[in-house]
Amino acid sequence: MSGTQDATAKQLVPVTVLTGFLGAGKTTLLNHILTAEHGRKYAVVINEFGELGVDNDLVVDADEEVFEMNNGCICCTVRGDLIRILGSLMKRRTKFDGIIVETTGLADPAPVAQTFFVDEDVRGKTRLDAVVTVVDAYNVLATLDESPEAVHQVAFADVIILNKTDLVDEAKLEEIEKRLRQINAHVRIHRAVRGDVPLTDVLDQGGFDLQRALAYEPDFLENTEHSHEEGVTSISLSVKEPLDEGRFHAWISALLQEQGGDILRTKGILDFKGRDERFAFQAVHMMADGDFIGPWKAGEPRESRLVLIGRNLNRPRLRRGLESCRA
Repeated sequence: MSGTQDATAKQLVPVTVLTGFLGAGKTTLLNHILTAEHGRKYAVVINEFGELGVDNDLVVDADEEVFEMNNGCICCTVRGDLIRILGSLMKRRTKFDGIIVETTGLADPAPVAQTFFVDEDVRGKTRLDAVVTVVDAYNVLATLDESPEAVHQVAFADVIILNKTDLVDEAKLEEIEKRLRQINAHVRIHRAVRGDVPLTDVLDQGGFDLQRALAYEPDFLENTEHSHEEGVTSISLSVKEPLDEGRFHAWISALLQEQGGDILRTKGILDFKGRDERFAFQAVHMMADGDFIGPWKAGEPRESRLVLIGRNLNRPRLRRGLESCRA
């Protein structure tokens, strides 16, 4: 959501989903968040998975609420547990400013992100602020070749912390960033050593905010390079004329029903005819959500922009589909 979000949105607790492949440095980053002097308190939901038990010893010293989930991987068996834990956390709403959910290194972040769309109670009280993926610069290229989960973690990210940058040279870092952008064209990438990044790069990212992405990477809407990562690519579309609200919802629903398995993430800021406010739309696979998020800023071009990240995306067909929604 943008800075102009309404009061209700402000009352929703921001949730950061922290993901990243095994050994990328998630726990180091988490400890940095929990011990840095930032004057904020976070409730942390840690996924306990096999030998990752040591992670909890590292973070338990911080005076935060730490929930261990011992019944397996957060991405598959814990969804009910996650909803229950979020519910019990909300009873202590006054004790923290935000929630961080750390997923196991093997997790596809989609089911975790979907939790914030599916459960009405969770939706009424929290908002998905950002998916933050920690990437190990030293191993990432090999990991992306070998692991579909790692590709998904990059595809879902709003923010990538490119960690261990002291272990590779500048040319390699540029090659890595190019590869990451082939999968996810508009992701914000921050370089780090030992997870040490300003917390403003990780927390309070404003939900998903295309304005911020554009400010960070002005030409990302033009960037549709193809990637060979099991065909995962980003496609960005824009339409200058206002859209018909009903027509857009009918088109996007049909598209996600038909292709949602292949479309990992969809995000957009839309201009509907007859509405003064911007509409923020996002979906994880077939689960979609959206809301009006306040007026267009002065001087801001009123145009609809939609980003889709996934496999088998047919750009001409998607462009025709979005253009058919013009009012």
